[in-house]
Amino acid sequence: MKTRMNNDRARWSRRDALAGLAALGLLPTLPALAAPRLGRAEAFSWDALKRQAMALSERPFVPLGRVEAAAAVDYDALNSIRYRDSAALWPHRPGQSVRLFPLGKYAREPIAIHVVERGRARPLSYSPDLYDMPADSPARALTAKNGGFAGFRVMNPGDVGDWLAFQGASYFRTAGPLHQYGLSARGLAVDTGLSTPEEFPVFRAFWLEPSDDAFTVYALLDGPRVAGAYRFVNRVIENEIVQEVTLSIRLRADVERLGFAPMTSMYWYGETEPGPRRDWRPEIHDSDGLLIANGAGERLWRPLVNPPRTALNAFLDKNPRGFGLMQRDRNYDNYEDDGVFYHKRPSLWAEPIGDWGEGTVDLVEIPTRGETDDNIAAFWQPKAPARAGMRYDLGYRLRWLGGEPDASPLARVIGTYRGLGGRPGHPAQEDVLKLVVDFEGEGLKGRAREEVTAQVDTNGEILMQAAYPVAERSNRWRLMIDVAHRNGAATDLRGALVCCGAQLTETWLYQIPAIGNG
Repeated sequence: MKTRMNNDRARWSRRDALAGLAALGLLPTLPALAAPRLGRAEAFSWDALKRQAMALSERPFVPLGRVEAAAAVDYDALNSIRYRDSAALWPHRPGQSVRLFPLGKYAREPIAIHVVERGRARPLSYSPDLYDMPADSPARALTAKNGGFAGFRVMNPGDVGDWLAFQGASYFRTAGPLHQYGLSARGLAVDTGLSTPEEFPVFRAFWLEPSDDAFTVYALLDGPRVAGAYRFVNRVIENEIVQEVTLSIRLRADVERLGFAPMTSMYWYGETEPGPRRDWRPEIHDSDGLLIANGAGERLWRPLVNPPRTALNAFLDKNPRGFGLMQRDRNYDNYEDDGVFYHKRPSLWAEPIGDWGEGTVDLVEIPTRGETDDNIAAFWQPKAPARAGMRYDLGYRLRWLGGEPDASPLARVIGTYRGLGGRPGHPAQEDVLKLVVDFEGEGLKGRAREEVTAQVDTNGEILMQAAYPVAERSNRWRLMIDVAHRNGAATDLRGALVCCGAQLTETWLYQIPAIGNG
């Protein structure tokens, strides 16, 4: 994630890594040499990988070596490199054929990649002959001795594009059911959103194992303060891509903010953002809200914002049922983008397996002035401090979606709009903020205005609130709130529509940043 913290000292850019992925994206390949050479086979198992990770955690961290010659392989050079069809791993397994990313400017540290078959693992050896490239390509300086792999991708049936990719630190992503890459996941978040530099552990080695019903990826995580083992069981199931994630990590040193099931996205502006925009497109974002199904049975929706300064919101919970960064707005007309198709960006939903205990779902929002910065992060942070020597063994499910994670009976938030307070046709009230929230769902259909009430809680001052059905929309209701501006403190709001003692909608959450303090 390109963090753009207060001190602007982030050490890793997910967007830089993705530049490498894009450059090696949907390009044709040329037939040539055989698949990568395989090294000596050794016994491999998930239990053995966990033991290896625990032993690694007891030793000082040694960073991956960097190939300086790879710095010359920039975006244009990567764009001219094609992985050869004949070099693909498992080419006869539809949806499980694998192609390997070479090193480049955005990924200069070689990582080890192995193939697993019947409990035996064999390492893959790099060769420039695996790739077709121009005669003057700077990638030709990367030989079998100093070259290596930066990651891998798993191809769609027919080898038209990929559906899964791992490259850069501990980042990975899928194209989702709408076949359009957007937000990313990663193995672990370490000190994300602090004023000090974020730490980026890396997957320094992978083991790949295809089977009839899944494609399994094992990974060894390593960083200055943590080491661990990961297993990803990846499946394409009807209208979503599902990853069953199991991890076992141990801390080498204390961590101030440790995040599990982290996901990283981009929000520049949407319908909520007021004022002039620098880009002609109506909305630009990979995700538009954080959805939480908490352990108490509540369903919470928090629209994303592009804040004036870095903001952290922590949502207390015990044994959460799920959380995720969602792209709810699927209307092309709201983006007018026929190049990168923001209306097709996947949503990502994390479901804990087992009890995770007490902690918080953390949302980090960082100011951005463009769509190339990943300025949004969400993850689970356990309540107990993360101290040196602690071991964590967790499991969770990641679901990459084009819609909602379940068929909730509650009406959902479909839009949050913001402007100056006051009545239409009258002078605007400069010191009052108006918030308009639209809910939509079958549970609102046919409701009379007098039977539905708004419940709004805030630490600020509400000057007006109203709830009513939207004209010519049988299952849509609108909540309208006027809130006085506050100096020196953020204003938090929480709202829902209820009838006869029962909640009809999700709980809408929103935060108005503090004003008057810089």
